[in-house]
Order: sequence, then structure tokens, then C-alpha cells
Amino acid sequence: MKIQGPNPLINTYRNQQQKQAVNKNKHQQDELKISQEAKELQKNGTNSLERDKYVAEIKKMVQADEYEINHNKVAEKMIDFWTKRV
Repeated sequence: MKIQGPNPLINTYRNQQQKQAVNKNKHQQDELKISQEAKELQKNGTNSLERDKYVAEIKKMVQADEYEINHNKVAEKMIDFWTKRV
């Protein structure tokens, strides 16, 4: 029976262990990337005076039981949202 040098699988295993040891020594830092669009949304997140007036008007109408719902418009918006036609 002839023995042929070291087993290549063992060498592969040792190489993999060495690579893992090197990677453990490197300190990884968490990173957060915010897109420009997200930054714009954050800036616009504060309510404008026009928006506040609009919301106050609707609240007043709802409390006075004068607010009428346009069911067709609501249904169209729901369909657009779920079919991604927006």
C-alpha cells in the first residue's frame, strides 16, 4: 500500500480555519444608509399650516356629522393601491 502525501481535504479545512480567524480579528462596524428620498420625506414629515387647517376642517365636519364619504373614490384608491397602479 502506497501512502500519498497529506490529504488535500485537511489542507482545505486548515485554510478555511485560518481565514475565519483573520476575519474575527477585523472589527466590523454597523452602517446605516438613508436614501435621499427618505431624507426628503423626513424633512416633509412636519405638518404644514395648510395640512393642519385641512385636518381641523375635516375633524369639525366629522364631529358635526356633516362629512360625506365618496365611496367610489375610496374604492378606486383601494384598487389602485392593491394593484400598484399609483
